[in-house]
Amino acid sequence: MKAIRRFSVRPVLPEPLRPLSELARNLRWSWHPETRELFQAVDPEGWRAAAGDPLRLLGSVPAERLAALADDRRFRRRLAAAADDLHDYLTGRRWYQEQPDGLPAAIAYFSPEFGITAALPQYSGGLGILAGDHLKSASDLGVPLIGVGLLYRHGYFRQSLSREGWQQEHYPLLDPNELPLTMLREPDGSASRISLALPGGRSLRAYIWQARVGRVPLLLLDSDVEENGPGEREVTDRLYGGGGEHRLLQEMLLGIGGVRAVRTYCRLTGHPEPEVFHTNEGHAGFLGLERIRELVGSGLDFDAALECARAGAVFTTHTPVPAGIDRFDRELVARHFGPGGELPGIDVERVLELGLETYPGGEPNLFNMAVMGLRLAQRANGVSTLHGQVSRQMFAGLWPGFDPEEVPIDSVTNGVHAPTWVAPEVLRLGARRVGAGRAEDALAAGGSQRWDAVGEIPDADIWELRRTLREQLVEEVRERLRTAWRERGAGTAELGWIDGVLDPDVLTIGFARRVPSYKRLTLMLRDRDRLMELLLHPERPVQIVVAGKAHPADDSGKRLVQELVRFADDPRVRHRLVFLPDYGMAMAQRLYPGCDVWLNNPLRPLEACGTSGMKAALNGCLNLSVLDGWWDEWYEPDFGWAIPTADGAAMDDNRRDDLEAAALYDLLERRVAPRFYDRTQGGLPGRWIEMVRRTLTTLGPKVLAGRMVREYVERLYVPAAEAQRALTPAAASELAAWKSRVRAGWPGVAVDHVEAVSDTDLNGTATLGSTVSLRVSVTLGSLDPADVEVQAVAGRVDPADRLSRTATFPLKPAGGPALDGRRLYEGPLTLDRTGPFGYTVRILPTHRLLSSGAEMGLVALPSEATGEAAGVLLR
Repeated sequence: MKAIRRFSVRPVLPEPLRPLSELARNLRWSWHPETRELFQAVDPEGWRAAAGDPLRLLGSVPAERLAALADDRRFRRRLAAAADDLHDYLTGRRWYQEQPDGLPAAIAYFSPEFGITAALPQYSGGLGILAGDHLKSASDLGVPLIGVGLLYRHGYFRQSLSREGWQQEHYPLLDPNELPLTMLREPDGSASRISLALPGGRSLRAYIWQARVGRVPLLLLDSDVEENGPGEREVTDRLYGGGGEHRLLQEMLLGIGGVRAVRTYCRLTGHPEPEVFHTNEGHAGFLGLERIRELVGSGLDFDAALECARAGAVFTTHTPVPAGIDRFDRELVARHFGPGGELPGIDVERVLELGLETYPGGEPNLFNMAVMGLRLAQRANGVSTLHGQVSRQMFAGLWPGFDPEEVPIDSVTNGVHAPTWVAPEVLRLGARRVGAGRAEDALAAGGSQRWDAVGEIPDADIWELRRTLREQLVEEVRERLRTAWRERGAGTAELGWIDGVLDPDVLTIGFARRVPSYKRLTLMLRDRDRLMELLLHPERPVQIVVAGKAHPADDSGKRLVQELVRFADDPRVRHRLVFLPDYGMAMAQRLYPGCDVWLNNPLRPLEACGTSGMKAALNGCLNLSVLDGWWDEWYEPDFGWAIPTADGAAMDDNRRDDLEAAALYDLLERRVAPRFYDRTQGGLPGRWIEMVRRTLTTLGPKVLAGRMVREYVERLYVPAAEAQRALTPAAASELAAWKSRVRAGWPGVAVDHVEAVSDTDLNGTATLGSTVSLRVSVTLGSLDPADVEVQAVAGRVDPADRLSRTATFPLKPAGGPALDGRRLYEGPLTLDRTGPFGYTVRILPTHRLLSSGAEMGLVALPSEATGEAAGVLLR
């Protein structure tokens, strides 16, 4: 029989145990070992059965056990200490509160997914885990962030395997009342709701649920509201489910509804209103439109409101490929923002202008969420130095006339939240050296360039720790493998071989991530005979643990999973290579620490950052990776290996995979395995341990999310808040009018003539240190000299006279306009480097409220006939 109604029955905690409820509902427990140990002490068996979820645990503890704990003075003291520690954490001054005045009063951070803990399964992969780590580190640093997302009633799918190794998806129903969430309510006790207008007079309503992530509130919108129609109730059904209109409604709810949820939360709680709005990938891009609607409602016109919204907005792109961006048909978007839809009073054509791909190489009838995100944010960034370069290339069409290096997309390299991902055993070893408080601060807030205290840890202690972690992973793998095989239909009698899977003394390699084709899950299978030799080597064997999910709609990814699973099923190697289904946070927290080597072999440069290797490194695991994402930025031979890439322009995919797989096998056979098994007289691999030590001392401080969040604050949030404050209604109107005038007059702006005057011979050669005086004649048309800056741009030149490694030098006006209206600009150009050297000149718009000269995408350059040939001085 099926129940006709479902609800959660919560225990009534005895008065002395009431603080357990607050500890369970603040997700700080997920990264605070002492709090988790307290809950484990409540009921060790129940803790295991609840998979480490305090709320599930408290819902299952027998009343007599609660009564016994209430009478246990020792437990009550532990509980009081934990409650006091949480109170101090939530109310004390932290890094942000110690900074000079002028920081944003609050920042709203929007993401389609958040990976906080396995107990709140609202994530699919790297984007969500990064968002969760961002919130946790913001909490540790005291940054006044408000997280905004959607509450998916089915979350992301759970993965299992068929007997044939084919991925199968399951979508368990999640009850918000059984999750660490509370519903936001009005003063009269009724549920707070936000609403969006849909075509045809329909509405999309949503509840607002709140999770407490330490000091940070996370607001999650839930469309499962009785007053909604059946289609609208299903909008927040599952993460990355559906397509077309369903996905558009999710993103409207996240962006537009998310801003309304933030306003509701601030009204009810007194939390400061955000000065900065941060969009984590394009899914939440509609938030900029809602902010424009608010500003238009307060009396600004659309253009002034756009300037205001842009000033306080930050957009982070995570994808290095156009296929990873959500794009919608123009007519679908027009229908939802036209008559009867959202944003009344705003011309739908103005909405479409912000997202349509109206640039060379774009598809003008497609509405691109990343393009809208960039047009609605004055500041944008990629998530590693290399990804910033890739992003500037990918979106260069939005800034025509500028070289990709000048496209205004910065980069902040991702980091990971160490207290979440560092094994307790690693933390305890560090605490023995520097003290628990210093170790916790170093991992949470960061700030130091090196962790030199690690250098004092004896080799034997490091090696004992590494073996302990490897042993724990072996036990975890065997348990998960048994469960997976039972789900595949195997009987207990068939599974005796699992007791021999993996060996805690064998070099262990980890590979776990989503399974799009570019991450190349099966590159290791390219030469199966050679892989088998590595796995079964009589003296230097390796063992590999693999996990990963393919998107439910990606059959090619599922075929890669099946190919890997079938190889792992081979009785000859199944004790050395395993595939673990249902990769998630709980598995990852055991997998990263237990591996000796973390493998990453994407097609370069398609890995935007790739933070799994960072989590492994914080546990003393060495990276073996293609030079992509963060590894391209920080790799050193002292603490890992770089897989060579075969990325020549003429290289086909098969040949590239063959070459890079061969390079991977060579590294494993000739360098990685020999170093692991090269033992001193004491039985320790001294050179390996030194690499582990270097990983922790040098790489550890760099990969912290605390470092990342501090960079966001200093480089993006503070400038965005200052720009937002500068744009008073009058200033915004003035800036919008100025931009309109400049755009209208720009066709009349031109570089007419360039002269170079020097005491040296400029016929192809010049002397280092000499100075060239430039005289540039320009036409400004209807614009004034105050509207523009005339610059010389100088740098290296290649054989085609393209400039690189450039520097810019402003030229100054010399007198008033000539009779024909032209103006003369002059300035010196110092020849400060040897070798091929060249220059050009250009005209850019300039205004005190622009974030960069490229912001408007307008530039006037010399024509071929302007003068001084191509401006090449030296060869």
